[in-house]
Amino acid sequence: MLRSRGRLGAGRALEESTEVDINMAPLIDMIFILLLFFLVTASFVRESGVEIRRPEAASAAAGDAVGLMIGVTPSGDIFVDSQPVDLRNVRSVVTLFLMENPGGGVLIEADRECSTGRLVAVLDQCRLAGAENVAVSAVAQSP
Repeated sequence: MLRSRGRLGAGRALEESTEVDINMAPLIDMIFILLLFFLVTASFVRESGVEIRRPEAASAAAGDAVGLMIGVTPSGDIFVDSQPVDLRNVRSVVTLFLMENPGGGVLIEADRECSTGRLVAVLDQCRLAGAENVAVSAVAQSP
């Protein structure tokens, strides 16, 4: 009878000691690595920061992703990243952007009420800064 008690007692001790622990550290490490990967490879869209009513154009087409967006309001004010910029400073802003993003494009979002002279002045400053890919935003004309 002593033998059976010993076996029973040993069996219970064996059953109690076989608890399984799940190590979450490698899973958490993998999630952080994936998060960092997606943050590094993501391209962030810059906005001009002002509400623009774009003019309609029959030849308007969807373009590639553009890096720098410049907004021109109906009163002729210029905005980059929700910050007002003077016309004399547009060239330096575009130059700095092109230094950080070689080959990057510039999109000018001019309101339909904006004067053509102001739009051409902004376009000229972008080209003088060395931007080769400069476009003016428009909405496709409805048939």
